[in-house]
Formats: sequence, structure tokens, C-alpha cells
Amino acid sequence: MVVGKYKLVSTALIIAALSALSLPASASSFNPFIIRDAAEINDLGGGKTEFVTDVTGEKAGLGSNDINGMTLGSISNISIERFDDITRFTAGSGPAVAPYLNFWITDGTHYAVVANEPSNPAFQPLYNDGYSLSFADLSDKVAKIYETSDKSWLPNAGVGLKFADLASFVIMAPTIAELNAGWLGLGTGAPREFGTNVAYGVNWVFGDTLSNYVTDQTGYIVANASVSAVPLPAAAWLLLSAIGLLGWKGRKTA
Repeated sequence: MVVGKYKLVSTALIIAALSALSLPASASSFNPFIIRDAAEINDLGGGKTEFVTDVTGEKAGLGSNDINGMTLGSISNISIERFDDITRFTAGSGPAVAPYLNFWITDGTHYAVVANEPSNPAFQPLYNDGYSLSFADLSDKVAKIYETSDKSWLPNAGVGLKFADLASFVIMAPTIAELNAGWLGLGTGAPREFGTNVAYGVNWVFGDTLSNYVTDQTGYIVANASVSAVPLPAAAWLLLSAIGLLGWKGRKTA
């Protein structure tokens, strides 16, 4: 029977579409970079990197562009391991629970940095010798907006937001040309490489404008930074559209 045949084909296409939807896009290529002042970055070997920000204002990052174009809400995991002795710092302080996350997001025209510092008490229970976070972990946490004066394009004009409010915004670093041109509210603490303006969509950040992330000479020692996201590929939408069309044709010819 024609309808039965189309039902079988549709079922196969549904399975293929759902499989495509569930395929993660993974990233493990994170690059260290200095954001401001004389932050020090040392390759310790064995995949470990040391970030020394022992003076107020020093700032460095570990960034990846591998999931640029994905949405915040598509993040399935973002992780980093920390290997230095955190007991030398006051429990719950910035240096004890660092690094913190920064994301560049865009609506296609504007850019902003979204962050939540782990010195935020709601974030601290997520720390376990580093972080292994899903978007579900982030979704109910406060999302602070930085590096732009124009927040009119953001929900509630950027006030009182949580990460869940920004789930549909795209992760994308501004280009060198865009950062060279600049915009109102873009500051020296934005996650971009000092001197080159190379920027990354996803960033682990060390140090700060204030003294709340100052380390000693040992600095932060980290490894195994990774991020993965589950995209919604255009191909999957085409498959789903084809399924709908095929099912309709099957009914018409029964």
C-alpha cells in the first residue's frame, strides 16, 4: 500500500534527522593569550599551562573559536582542570575558584561579552578542581553583560538576566577589523589578544581589572580545556521538511 511505503520511508528519515540533531560538535583547541598588562603565560609541558596574574589589572585568557556560530543554549559541556594548590587562597575567593567564563555573543549586528564570575556564591558549588559544566548548569546563573554600552538589543535591555535568557544568542568573536574600529563600551579588559585583537568566542579568563583574581608567583595551572555543543544543522531542518512533504504526498496518493 502506498501509504504504508511512505510511512516506512518517513520513519527512516525521522531516525536519520534525529541522529543528525544529536551529533555533537566538539572542540579541544584552546589558545592562551594575554589580554592586558604583563600577565605571564608559561607552557609547563604535559598539556599544562600556567597563568600568572600577580598584579591588579593583569589579565589573560584561554580561548576557542571552534563552536563559533552555535548558540549559548547548544553548549553540552565546557570543561577545564586545575592543578595548582588552591588551599593557599581563601576558600570561595576569586583565585580559589578561578578561572571564570566569558562568551562573546552577537545578534548579527552587535556584540557583547557575557560572563559569570565564580566568586558569585551561586557558581561556587560547581567548582571541583576546575569545571565541567553543561548549559543546564549555567542556565539559572546570573549573566552579566560587558564590553558594550548599547544593550537595547538584549532581553530586558541587558538588566537582570540569567544565561537561560540568552540561550538563543550566537557565540561569535568579533573580527580584528571590528575590534580595531571599536564601539562604545568596549574596554581594555575585553577578551582579545593584546596587540593583535585576535578574539575567541569561548574564553576561560584569568585575572581582572580589580584585585579579586590576583595570584601569587605560582599562578593558575590548568589543562584539558574543552567545549562541545549540539548544533541544529540546516541539513536536519531540510530532512524534517522533506519528511513533512513526503508524508503529505503519501496521503494524497493513497
